[in-house]
Amino acid sequence: MSVVDEQPEASQKAVAVDPLELAHRRPDWSAAQPLTRMQRLGMIALLVVMAGFAVCCPLRTAQVLIAVCTVFYVIVTLYKFVVIRASLSPSAIMRFSLDELAAQEPREWPLFSILVPMYKEPETVKQMVASLAEMDYPADKKDVQILLEADDEVTLAAARAVTMPPGFRVTEIPVSFPRTKPKACNVGLCSAKGTYLVIYDAEDLPEKDQLKKAVLAFEASPEKVVCIQSRLNYYNPRQNVLTRWFTAEYSAWFDLQLPGLAALGAVIPLGGTSNHFKVKVLRELMGWDAYNVTEDCDLGVRLARAGYATRMLETTTWEEACSQLSFWIKQRTRWQKGYIQTWFVHMRRPLALAKDLGAVNFLHYQLLVGGGTFSVLINPLFWTMALVWFVLRPEGVSQLFPGPVFAAGAVCLFLGNFVFVYINLLGCCKRKNDGLMWFSLLTPLYWMMMSYSGWRAFVQFFRDPFVWEKTRHGLGKPVEKPGI
Repeated sequence: MSVVDEQPEASQKAVAVDPLELAHRRPDWSAAQPLTRMQRLGMIALLVVMAGFAVCCPLRTAQVLIAVCTVFYVIVTLYKFVVIRASLSPSAIMRFSLDELAAQEPREWPLFSILVPMYKEPETVKQMVASLAEMDYPADKKDVQILLEADDEVTLAAARAVTMPPGFRVTEIPVSFPRTKPKACNVGLCSAKGTYLVIYDAEDLPEKDQLKKAVLAFEASPEKVVCIQSRLNYYNPRQNVLTRWFTAEYSAWFDLQLPGLAALGAVIPLGGTSNHFKVKVLRELMGWDAYNVTEDCDLGVRLARAGYATRMLETTTWEEACSQLSFWIKQRTRWQKGYIQTWFVHMRRPLALAKDLGAVNFLHYQLLVGGGTFSVLINPLFWTMALVWFVLRPEGVSQLFPGPVFAAGAVCLFLGNFVFVYINLLGCCKRKNDGLMWFSLLTPLYWMMMSYSGWRAFVQFFRDPFVWEKTRHGLGKPVEKPGI
């Protein structure tokens, strides 16, 4: 890779950059090939074997499959308990008070690169530039790149109409396949000048002292800590019922589950924004996988495989919760498809993955990346069987659940679902969003939507694995921004 030359104007074109370096140098770690030949053959063989058993002994086959899924549900429920319990540990999240920040001055702060990938979002340019300019970090130590596709004329025009502060510049991304956020970030990484680097989305409103806190977090951490993940939440939680559910989910994930995983030393599926990196290590890892549509999750796994660690930081970036169902489904489809891509990529050589991660982290990976997708795919089947049983009580359904399996299934149905709802309630409580707690009781409806998008992602993985369904922003006003 080569870094683009500095130019006096605010806009510069990136040249001589290979944003597909990972796919070219380590194709075994890239989703450029969604499935290897061995994986395809393995899936076909598994389907053939299952079909054979289903024909020869259908009842026994169904009982075994249901028993396996029930054991999986039990494990996931217990796993959630362990992770939430770990989130109470003092090591779960790094904290820095205002007094600690003030005590740092005067000091020389390191150069911090900020990448803001955007596509067809002209309405957010002015707000984004103002938000980053107002961050409490020395202006001459901010290296900001607004990453715009070369053919995105509307956003380019909006960027040219804004007076860029010193240290801000537009980097044009040459038009090429795939058209993804990680490819744009790789171009930006090549010309990043900082010691540290962070990704922000176009509509993001990070807390003003976030960069300083990230620097302190790196300085207070062991050398192997190369990523500091900030918490994400939404500034429009009460716009409608969808944004309420979405906010409850994010509160549980970023305020409870990710800190719990950090305390356990587990592999961390990174958030798509506000993850702060050491630039040197990020370049050594060849940046992001341009073919993975949930590149943050994949990078978190690759960091862990390389022996590096991620810590959580008590600072928040406020985003816009998707408020329209059609866009939410597209966004969630992309996220879940990326998890599927990540699971298949790193499971190409399971023994090598287990060696890199270690036995415990290998299990974390299976439950977090593979297990999440598996859950949303099988949930509709079990919901349907439960509904049929309670309404019609057919004899055939009862035969599918022998005594121990029925008992475990009942525990999962009542206790397991209660645990998952309760986690969302805890997340709302931790964020002092008490008004959203009643809507958390309706999250089973939200899970149905997740299962729909999960099956959509599964089909799309085989049909069109690299399509990036754009999330539309600007549908909600940033009127609820505690802490900004």
